[in-house]
Amino acid sequence: MITSAVLHAKHFKLLVVGGGAGGLGIASKFTRKLPSGSLGIIEPLEDHYYQPGFTLVGGGLMTLDSNRKKQVNLIPKGATWIQDKVETFNPSQNTVVLRGGEEISYEYMVIAMGIHLRFDMIKGAVEALETPGVCSNYSPFHVQKHYQEVMNFQKGNAIYTFPNTPIKCAGAPQKACYITDSILRQRGVRDKAHMIYATSLSKIFGVDHYVKALEKVAQEKTIEVKTKRNLIEVVTNNKKAIFELLGDDSKPTGVTEEIEFSLLHISPPCTAPEPLRSSHFADKTGFMDVDPQTLQSKNYPNVFGVGDCMNTPNAKTAASVSTHLKTVDTNLTQVMQGARPFMKYDGYASCPLVVSTNRVILAEFSPNEILETTPLNQSKPSYWAFLMKRYILPVLYWKGLIKGHWNGPSTIRNFSRLLKTK
Repeated sequence: MITSAVLHAKHFKLLVVGGGAGGLGIASKFTRKLPSGSLGIIEPLEDHYYQPGFTLVGGGLMTLDSNRKKQVNLIPKGATWIQDKVETFNPSQNTVVLRGGEEISYEYMVIAMGIHLRFDMIKGAVEALETPGVCSNYSPFHVQKHYQEVMNFQKGNAIYTFPNTPIKCAGAPQKACYITDSILRQRGVRDKAHMIYATSLSKIFGVDHYVKALEKVAQEKTIEVKTKRNLIEVVTNNKKAIFELLGDDSKPTGVTEEIEFSLLHISPPCTAPEPLRSSHFADKTGFMDVDPQTLQSKNYPNVFGVGDCMNTPNAKTAASVSTHLKTVDTNLTQVMQGARPFMKYDGYASCPLVVSTNRVILAEFSPNEILETTPLNQSKPSYWAFLMKRYILPVLYWKGLIKGHWNGPSTIRNFSRLLKTK
């Protein structure tokens, strides 16, 4: 909803584009610093989802409703919610144009538009998702279908895919595969399933530290791992998934492979949102071009980025947002005061890899190093990490992250490292 305040006040000290985890988190931080009404947040959707919970929803371990809240109840007090969508960025004039035609100006802006699911980039996938046997934990409209399909599965190939593009939560396709294995065993039909994890990567996971542990999980569960495979088409009438085989450079080799399926879980290609891709903020990949340490736009110093929409080298996870918020909170405040940004984002990301219905490998890392929080062996599947994934992290998200109170686990990690050295 565009409130009456916006109709008369089309200029904001700070404009936040996007009402996901990053947008709400940064808005919450700055509404505590700026005068009431001087911050606007643009977000078209009425429902806000705790997306890290989708893996558990698809596994029947949580409900979709428990991972959904109304956006109107999450907008921080003092901020103005503009329930619309940005169509055009005009950074040279410090304005954006909304879908409804309204122009909004700003003094400073944070872009937190997230990443878009592109099922349309796979031929036949959009239509296939509406047919039996095809599902995806990535979409709130299909995540419950995954659990239904797993519970109805009788025999055949169960295929889980990983695309040849950037993707949010790169561990999610594996999580869905492992949970499915557990459910099929509980149902007594696992021996009738040939489970396949088909990834575009050259290995099972992008972070070497966790590769051996995950290879062991796949081996113990008799899951066939097919590397350098990219899903390009779904043929619904005879239930075939068509993959292109990739070379070492991740480019197509011209060779394809057809695999019949009874169950197909599609992890979609992802891109930056179209208005961002076509803007002066984007690099050649379409993602927001920022300094990877300060998260400041390389070309427009009054604009910062948060979350998955940026071209930073970190994995695109909700956990990354916590440290993004800490960095932008400090650096944007510096810029507002006429100083240079100095806080450096450490590249932190986390992926709680659910390997069964009650065990998790808690992966924490940056592009350059492992950043585990606890003194325990987090590469070992554990029940305590599952309890954290299931019960603690959702509360941390709703009560901490989007409220601007959680800046990541660096303080806990530093204390943990002291314990390790003693």
